[in-house]
Amino acid sequence: MRKTPTFWVYLSLSIIGLITAWILNGLAVVRGESYTDAWFGTAVDWVLSTDLLIVAVASVVFMIVEARRLGMKRVWLYIVLSGVTAMAFTFPLFLALRESRMAEMARKDR
Repeated sequence: MRKTPTFWVYLSLSIIGLITAWILNGLAVVRGESYTDAWFGTAVDWVLSTDLLIVAVASVVFMIVEARRLGMKRVWLYIVLSGVTAMAFTFPLFLALRESRMAEMARKDR
C-alpha cells in the first residue's frame, strides 16, 4: 500500500511536534518554569493561550467528526495522548492516518 505525499508531510509534522514537545517541556521542567505564568502572565499571553485553546477544541471536534465519517477507530486515544504529549504530535498524526484511510477507501471504490 503506497502512501501519499500528504501522508508523509503530516507524519513528518507529527514527529517534529513530538520531538519539540519533549525538548521544550524538558527544558521548562529542568528550569522550574511555571506553565501558568507562561500561559497567562500578560494580555499577550492570554491572547495566544486563548487562540491555541480554541484551535485545540476545534481540532478535537474535527477528529471526532472525521473519525466517525471515515470509520476510524480509537479516536479517543489521540485526544488522551494530546494531554500527555502534545496536540502538535497527535493532530498531525491523526491527519496522516486520516489521509491513509481516505486513500484506502478510494482504492476500494475503484
